[in-house]
Amino acid sequence: MTTRESAGRDTITVDHLPPELTRALYRDMRTARDLDTEAIALQRQGVFPAYVSVRGQEAAQVASASALDPTRDFVFPTYREMASALAYGVEMVGYMATHRALWHGGLYDVMASRFGAINAVVGGPVPHAVGWAVGERLRGDDGVALAYFGDGASSEGDVHEAMNFAGVFGAPVVFFCQNNQWALSVPNDRQIAGGSISARAAGYGMPGVLVDGNDAGAVHQATTEAVARARRGEGPTLIEALTYRVEPHSTSDDPGRYRDETETLRWRDRDPLRLLREAMLAAGHTDEARLAEVDAQARREAERIRDGVATAPEPDGSQLFAHVYRETTEELTRQHRTWQEEVEL
Repeated sequence: MTTRESAGRDTITVDHLPPELTRALYRDMRTARDLDTEAIALQRQGVFPAYVSVRGQEAAQVASASALDPTRDFVFPTYREMASALAYGVEMVGYMATHRALWHGGLYDVMASRFGAINAVVGGPVPHAVGWAVGERLRGDDGVALAYFGDGASSEGDVHEAMNFAGVFGAPVVFFCQNNQWALSVPNDRQIAGGSISARAAGYGMPGVLVDGNDAGAVHQATTEAVARARRGEGPTLIEALTYRVEPHSTSDDPGRYRDETETLRWRDRDPLRLLREAMLAAGHTDEARLAEVDAQARREAERIRDGVATAPEPDGSQLFAHVYRETTEELTRQHRTWQEEVEL
């Protein structure tokens, strides 16, 4: 699909995509960018204890999520897929409530949204996706699981085992690696033997696709093809979307301690929003006036979500004991009773 060299080009094309699709991609990417800015501000204000930015990865996330069917498929995210959640149609005030630590997995309905709760375990969503996908086929349904993970997670044993299992059993999974080139403070060349994640796919008996993660059109096409292949019963695909983490790993990180910021500036210039915007104008899919309207709408939507999550009421403390076990245990009952007694003092 692409090479590491071609991923650095300054232009992209959307001629192969319908205009309504590119406009939807831009709308969601623009909204995610603005919401990301608002979320960082909420963390600085003490509303969020911590936050992980998605800036620079909007194309990889929005374009991949948009290739799925929210009525049939299921997404298994990490802790950095806010833009994917938005594009997939998740109720965003509830989703962002996770960053306020208001509830175990946000205040949205995971099952109805078919978008998993934030998962901070490195590589954790990948075996979950394979398990769901195998179950989907045993039920006789045609849904596809998409598992997000990063380049650092590709070194985890859970990811290897999940991919091998999926390859052996032909599970309908799209393994989507957002290779943002930094596993926190560790660069690719210090933790990816051979220099390529997608090349590992051959060992698992599945296709491996390397795509420019900042090219929304290329990501959408690659993911659409992988989803169609899985739905036809032809098994899993591994997609490596080469992008870059232009912000710190999280709001508690200082990337100046471990990376050359000149590289970061170069990738900031390859802003996926700018690339898509310019490609849409060149293809005649939109004009400046319409883009200005979308930008204004995105800003209003980001502010609505910001205000909603900042003012969302805290749930009752008794909910700490809900959904821990299918049937409560004696110890959990004791803890609940002790908590209630302390509250009533």
